[in-house]
Amino acid sequence: MLNKNNTLRDTLRMISAEIKQLEVDKKITVSDDDVISILNKMAKQRKDSIQQFQQGGREDLASIEINELEIITTYLPAQLSEEEIDIHINEAIASLGATSPQDMGKVMGALKPLLNGKADMGIVSAAVKSKLIN
Repeated sequence: MLNKNNTLRDTLRMISAEIKQLEVDKKITVSDDDVISILNKMAKQRKDSIQQFQQGGREDLASIEINELEIITTYLPAQLSEEEIDIHINEAIASLGATSPQDMGKVMGALKPLLNGKADMGIVSAAVKSKLIN
């Protein structure tokens, strides 16, 4: 606030409001995993908004969303590299003995607790699917 960084202030207020809303709605004390889930959801919303604003030619609104996304991602855990994700996928497939696309649910079920918040689960899902098809 003293630095007059309104974007940072407003984004942190949004994050705080989302956390408090979850606490009130579910009547729980929010855990670190819940906070990471909230931040991932907010980041995904910003990415979608950026894409839509850019398609609509609204670069002014897209730049606001980009700034908010940058702030939100600073509070997320470091993302795993593609190689690290690939190692986790190969280990899960080997340990479960998955051989076909029908086993995708089992593999994703094993990977989600390991990779949630550390990797984009959409990318993980696509990689698992391609490995099980081949």
